Amino acid sequence: MQLYRVTAVAGFACAVLLIVNIARRAGLLPETAFTHAVAPFAPLTGLFAITGVYLLIRRTAGGLGLAGYLLNAAGLAGAFAIEYTLHFVFPLLAPGVVAGLLAGGTGRAFLVTSVVLVAGVLVFAAAALRAGAPPAIAVVLYAAGMVPGSLRNAVPLPVYLAGLVLAAVGVAWMASRLWSGERAALARPADALPS
Repeated sequence: MQLYRVTAVAGFACAVLLIVNIARRAGLLPETAFTHAVAPFAPLTGLFAITGVYLLIRRTAGGLGLAGYLLNAAGLAGAFAIEYTLHFVFPLLAPGVVAGLLAGGTGRAFLVTSVVLVAGVLVFAAAALRAGAPPAIAVVLYAAGMVPGSLRNAVPLPVYLAGLVLAAVGVAWMASRLWSGERAALARPADALPS
């Protein structure tokens, strides 16, 4: 099943992009057009990676897994939109306009997105742990890292960055399981394969 391999590559890309974002925010990499251009793609590749994990666990994860996947996916899609806005829209606006947007509906939408992402991560992690297919420590690292990683403006910068490091390790570890999951999927009967 090439699908597992594709989602594994997305997971590895997500981990690398998270590390680039961490290094940029920590001042270890310069703020350049390139580092800003790639920033929004961490949550987007993460969305593809968790899709692969969900396909791996969906038969045993039940309704909890589906609910967690949908919430996590919606949160990551929203995080992509936020990152895109922060890196490609806000820099073109006057600071007063940005402040006004953040004080109004845009700021509330960002907050709702963060809450949805935290809820999705926690529910999805609970379902993945129950299903047992991804390594438990990888799932715990992902969840423990994504909670502060989802709360960019509500936690101190070192906590936010440390969370993203944990999330990157968890995603990369789960991606390695997806990569090897292709062999396990091929060993199953055809009716057990993701459609």
